[in-house]
Amino acid sequence: MQAFGLAAIAIGAVVCLHGNQAEASASQCGKASWYKMGHKTASGERMNAKALAGAHRTLPFGTKVRVENLGNGRSVVVRINDRGPFVRGRVIDVTQGAAERLGMIRSGVARVKVTVVGGKGKLGGC
Repeated sequence: MQAFGLAAIAIGAVVCLHGNQAEASASQCGKASWYKMGHKTASGERMNAKALAGAHRTLPFGTKVRVENLGNGRSVVVRINDRGPFVRGRVIDVTQGAAERLGMIRSGVARVKVTVVGGKGKLGGC
């Protein structure tokens, strides 16, 4: 009976470790900026500055990510429909609508954590 209990604890520990690795590989930290220019996105969609959307260099179009402003704790879920940012140190560009929800309109840039919440995209971790 004790052997069974120890085996259950060991399996639980492996599952917990595996879960933490999955979370780490699905998040990315860095700077975000916002934009509202352009007529079309890289995915071919019409640009909508009020939409909750974003640009990422590698995530597949349609991937949903939670963007958390690490400075104020606000977060928003955006759908990746564009490519960018093309500025060193930045991990995501968000639309004006998403930036308003994140509280980063005035600053223009914020330190964020990006986490995949829908889709098959993978991120390198924070």
